[in-house]
Amino acid sequence: MMRRAVVLGVMVVGIALMLWAGWHNLRERKLAMQKARENQVVLIPDKQGAAGAQGEDSALAPVMRGKQAPAFALTSLDGKKVSLADYKGRPVLVNFWATWCGPCKVEMPWFEEFCRQYGAQGFEILGLTDDVDAGKETIAKVAGKAGVSYPILLTDGKVQSAYGGLDVLPMSFYVDRNGVIVEQTAGLGSKDQIEANIKKTIASGAVAQAGGQ
Repeated sequence: MMRRAVVLGVMVVGIALMLWAGWHNLRERKLAMQKARENQVVLIPDKQGAAGAQGEDSALAPVMRGKQAPAFALTSLDGKKVSLADYKGRPVLVNFWATWCGPCKVEMPWFEEFCRQYGAQGFEILGLTDDVDAGKETIAKVAGKAGVSYPILLTDGKVQSAYGGLDVLPMSFYVDRNGVIVEQTAGLGSKDQIEANIKKTIASGAVAQAGGQ
């Protein structure tokens, strides 16, 4: 009787170990897939489902460069209404991002650093989250973890289309003091490239203003 109980106990422990190993392997696979996803620039399929190099080149083309930045008024995480017009006369970086976008999280601390570095020259950043299902708490948690203090705005589904559609995340639009988009970038660039675009945006508005005086 005692021997049978011992054998039964060993079998139960064995089954429990097998179940635990299966759950652990599944969890590791999910984490690996999530990490791989976060380390990729996300390409959002176009409406026509086009594929190939030609379609990708078209999707990444800076179609908004040289145009007036489309106006928008969106709600921030703290419930305030924020519009692009509030920053008239200031160089602004309009950045579209998402909580599930790994490259977006890489550049956000850089943005925060540049916001402080060039703030005295009027430079500001507006982070527009492209999340559809994520709630405010999740968005705020991700932004807080990245050390972001610049305004994070909740998109309304219309502003993305106004800016030419989002085929790639992150997507950034550098708007000078006159409201003109002087540079548009898709995907994660280097920190030096981002700073060069910021300097270009600040200088562009300054030159234009000096010429108009």
